[in-house]
Amino acid sequence: MSDVQPESLGAQYYGAVTGLMQQILATEPDAVAAVADVLADQIEADRLVHVYGPGGHSNLASQEVFFRAGGLMHVSAILDEGTLMSSGALRSMAIERTPGYGRIVIDDASLGADDVLILVNAYGINAALIDAALRARELGATVIGVSSREHADNTAPDHPARHPSKQNLHDVVDLHVNTHVPVGDALIQVEGALERSGASSTFANAFALNWIMLETLQRLAGRGVEVPMWRSGNAPGGDEANQRFISRFKGRVRCL
Repeated sequence: MSDVQPESLGAQYYGAVTGLMQQILATEPDAVAAVADVLADQIEADRLVHVYGPGGHSNLASQEVFFRAGGLMHVSAILDEGTLMSSGALRSMAIERTPGYGRIVIDDASLGADDVLILVNAYGINAALIDAALRARELGATVIGVSSREHADNTAPDHPARHPSKQNLHDVVDLHVNTHVPVGDALIQVEGALERSGASSTFANAFALNWIMLETLQRLAGRGVEVPMWRSGNAPGGDEANQRFISRFKGRVRCL
């Protein structure tokens, strides 16, 4: 029986995850500020901010800031079934590695020159992701990337997940926030286990995105812009507060 106590492993994991978020906090304030400026201008003009996380668990990032208590109503998640694991995990991985697929998703979302798209992906290399970025920029949209430079730069050019061009997300977007997720994602080696465990990318993506949204909200409040925001429907008065704005977004936000 191992003499390692659960509390000890929990403390290790806590330290590793918070250390990763501290690294984002220390290195990305300028990038986050630049993104928040773009988003604030977009929302002040009453235009949507689209968020797409092509990749199995990266889809969680697009849901993190969509229809969320305290979230901005102008955020519209692109929730494409192709890479959602609810349709099958192996299928999801195969789709995210399929060249051309991301272009189809962007065309289906009807993005154009007045749009802002945030692309979130743990590793920043898969074919669907790169195609989504390239197609959105071809259409004139402003494209923001949230991903790990370290992971992308240290992944071999011939890795099967890569786009045929071998490009990384941070090379093909207008603005980029580095999440510093390490190669392999997992943070903790448990003695006797075959692989490291304790994933980090969901924490990193959620922290970066929520930081961006907070900075955006601060800018809008500073401009005196009344920003439609979601209140939890489970909080007192939540349904009534949300109902004031829903007619402005119903039909515009596809997944609402």
